[in-house]
Amino acid sequence: MTKDLLNDALVAVRHADRDGRPRVDLAPTSKLIGEVLRLFREHGYVSDFAFVPTGRGGRYEVTLARRINSCGVVKPRLAVRVDELERFESRFLPAQDFGLLVLSTNRGVVGQAQAREMKIGGRLLAYVY
Repeated sequence: MTKDLLNDALVAVRHADRDGRPRVDLAPTSKLIGEVLRLFREHGYVSDFAFVPTGRGGRYEVTLARRINSCGVVKPRLAVRVDELERFESRFLPAQDFGLLVLSTNRGVVGQAQAREMKIGGRLLAYVY
């Protein structure tokens, strides 16, 4: 029984990329996983992904771009103000302007650069570099 679907999905993506597989299927799914994959695609970490309904919740078919060194979730889901983003970037990412922090805000799931532009904080969900 899985307790954190996002963690299971990111572990599957990280292992598939490490093993050299060109694609991975993620099931079970959630809307949050879809939003995180959308951000990964926008930033070039994932080539493409598609939702495939299976009658039991569906699955995501993800085509990898072979650019992921590491990715994972942040537990506990930390509340972050916009002026604290730099501290968490140095904590979870290896270098400045390298990688992506994923935040859940009241305006949707965004990356740290977009959150800084909108001047809003949120809950820290995941990281990738």
